[in-house]
Amino acid sequence: MTFLTAHSELLFYVLLGAAILLALRIFTLPIRFFFKLVWSTFTGFVLLLVFNAVGSLIGLSLAVNTLTALIVGVLGIPGLILLLLGKWLYFYL
Repeated sequence: MTFLTAHSELLFYVLLGAAILLALRIFTLPIRFFFKLVWSTFTGFVLLLVFNAVGSLIGLSLAVNTLTALIVGVLGIPGLILLLLGKWLYFYL
């Protein structure tokens, strides 16, 4: 009788371990995505600050806020050009 109980207990721990590993796998993907998004936003802030420092010499500037930093951080240089184009269209139309 104790032989079956030992196997049942072992099976329980194996299934519990598998469930914990599965839960960790499921929850680490959104957390990893969140931190990647935060890092992209931070790099977008830095890129916008550098652009505003250099762009002020020729009269170009962009607003530095979370949305513009996120756009520049995720899209990179094309995002910066997109924001400049949007500002130009909004100003002249």
